[in-house]
Amino acid sequence: MSSRTERACMLCGIIQTTQQFNDNGCPNCESILKIADEGYADVTSPAFEGLVAVGDPANSWVGKWLRINNFIPGMYAVKVNGKLPPSVVQDMEEQGLTYRPRDGSALD
Repeated sequence: MSSRTERACMLCGIIQTTQQFNDNGCPNCESILKIADEGYADVTSPAFEGLVAVGDPANSWVGKWLRINNFIPGMYAVKVNGKLPPSVVQDMEEQGLTYRPRDGSALD
């Protein structure tokens, strides 16, 4: 589990402090989630499992396994407890994006 100051993005799984999410949003998902404008609490979770440091997501088998191979290098959660709010999922679908929960509930 995480410490009280760290949260994981429910869309990509990157782990940052609450201050980083509050100040800058998610470095991978900001254009979709708009965290910096609308707040991070509904689209990030303090409850996550596993911690993976990925330096080169595009060439890492772990990056491919976690489906983060197109994201920036960083610390990622293996599993993020929680799901995005229905309004965010609907916005994603309107943009032609598919939401795959990172809580282990999605079947491949």
